[in-house]
Amino acid sequence: MKAHSLKRPRPPEMDSSDSAVDTSTLEDLHSHRRRHLPFLVPDHRNHILSRSSHLPRIRAVEALLERGFPYSRKLDAHTACVNALAFSSLDGRFLVSGGDDLDIHFWDLHQEGVTAPSFTFRGPRANIFVLKFSANNRFIFSGGADDIVLKFDSSSAERLPESTYRQHEDSIRGIAPHPVQDEVFITGAEDGRLIRHDSRSPSSARIRAQDTIQLTSEVTGVEFHPVMEHIFATSDQSGQVCLRDTRMAFGPLAQRTQEGIVQIYNTKLSRPAIQHLSNPEVSSLVFNGQGTQLSVAMLNFNPTIYNIHDSDPVAVCSAGSLPDGSPIPPGERTYANACTMKHGGFGGPGLDRDTLYLAGSDDFRAYVWALPPPETLAARRKVLSYAEWRAGEHIGVTAFAEHVNGPRCIPVQLDTPRARLAGHHSIVNSVVVHPQMLLAATSGVESRVMLHGAVDSLCGGMKRTPAKVRGLGEPWEPDLFEEDDGEDEEDEEASVEEFMERALSIRAQRRTIRMFDGCGSFWVYHAARCAHA
Repeated sequence: MKAHSLKRPRPPEMDSSDSAVDTSTLEDLHSHRRRHLPFLVPDHRNHILSRSSHLPRIRAVEALLERGFPYSRKLDAHTACVNALAFSSLDGRFLVSGGDDLDIHFWDLHQEGVTAPSFTFRGPRANIFVLKFSANNRFIFSGGADDIVLKFDSSSAERLPESTYRQHEDSIRGIAPHPVQDEVFITGAEDGRLIRHDSRSPSSARIRAQDTIQLTSEVTGVEFHPVMEHIFATSDQSGQVCLRDTRMAFGPLAQRTQEGIVQIYNTKLSRPAIQHLSNPEVSSLVFNGQGTQLSVAMLNFNPTIYNIHDSDPVAVCSAGSLPDGSPIPPGERTYANACTMKHGGFGGPGLDRDTLYLAGSDDFRAYVWALPPPETLAARRKVLSYAEWRAGEHIGVTAFAEHVNGPRCIPVQLDTPRARLAGHHSIVNSVVVHPQMLLAATSGVESRVMLHGAVDSLCGGMKRTPAKVRGLGEPWEPDLFEEDDGEDEEDEEASVEEFMERALSIRAQRRTIRMFDGCGSFWVYHAARCAHA
């Protein structure tokens, strides 16, 4: 596969007087007249530059990121759970958020203080699961529980959908905008279909066979490679994660090969003394900015990192200790992914590669992990023959295996996170990292969106985030570090507590039939998906 280098031109300087959002500003984005963000860290990752010439800058950024993202401010505009977040492409000036209240809020990070959305898109008829900007920010795509994909024109004064796509028959789980062409995108849904769309073609409610792949399992994620414009990755409910080529996946039947699959990643888990393999459901996947690594979020397991040309994982992100290396205090919860669909993200603004991975957790936090270089992770992982696996003592170790009697891959365990991000009152589902600023956004099972910064001067000023998070059953208290009018707190608390009660009840029922204590992926509930090959 030939890589197509997408070199990003350095944007021109911004007029300091320009802070308001209007149609002309968005149209400027379309013509690539992009503006600097305040406190912007230039992104040189796709430029061919000498690392040594930028070493002082890189060291300064690395020093800031060593502290994680200790500062934050909240964005309050939604009235229900926020399931989807997306920064605009290229410079990340804009943030969109959407969820169960069906509103898509559009936030301008140039605004001093960022206290309210600039405007709101309307049109979704069911819970929003995914939001994406097109390659050059001409369009915003939305999908969710109503099997409809909506396309909004970001520069139009009309805040309603420009186009509606009705080719799916179940909830939309993934939208992958093409990395270069605004009009091209791929959608994936729980009907098992992957559909390639080109808005330049005449609209039709009928599905063109040459633009469709029908899988045998529900699609849970689809992402275009950020550099190689013909490559995309998919995940499904059966646990399969694949790298595909559009030239082999779509088009006339005669040119299709193996549904476009060029790589299948090993997601089957093995534990000592358990004969079968577990294939947990994959809830999402994401490339890093350079397209060299892929992260997979699995239900009842930890975020898993793959080098894209290697079928076996190189690292698993867990949280067996606190960021300072000390043990988790008794009774305190740590990273878990058992209740909701999680979406994480890579980040490394200002660096020559993404050195961080962030993900939300059931313990009401988001976690930040520092990633060693891909080649270092590949060299540190272990690969054992089946005989070595059976003969050794691997208590508490989870390995990956393609077959029951095949070799075992033991990835590097990144069990000490760089930081834990607080500020939420409930489960954190979605995390996105700004492409250039030292900033991340998080959301989940509450109406709040949180912005987390490595410095306190971002977005008009931030305050240090209290480390303590609300425990299960504890009352929902207004923030002590920001003013809060208290409206809707009781209703929101009741809805979240009701959700948690249902989720924990389901977990309790399943816990009674666990086959192995300490590894939730080996429930009998998943037995139908276990591999016996």
